[in-house]
Amino acid sequence: MSDIVTVQDAVTAFADWNEPTEAELDAIDREMPVILADVDLLDAHIATLDRTPTELDERRIRRARRRALAARVDLVNSIDSGVVA
Repeated sequence: MSDIVTVQDAVTAFADWNEPTEAELDAIDREMPVILADVDLLDAHIATLDRTPTELDERRIRRARRRALAARVDLVNSIDSGVVA
């Protein structure tokens, strides 16, 4: 019985050329407030999946939605004004 082997490297997912660049990491850092606000919004929605939302749940969702929108507006405004924090 002969073994079947690959011709290329065993794992290409960890190749040096496959790492994010500094520019990509900076873009992720700039977008992190939007990402975190979206996670909070998803958490608020997930909490109400198995039950009827209460008034408190609805307020939590509204607040999370406003925070997500505000984070997006801040990101767009910082890009438009040329101030990339």
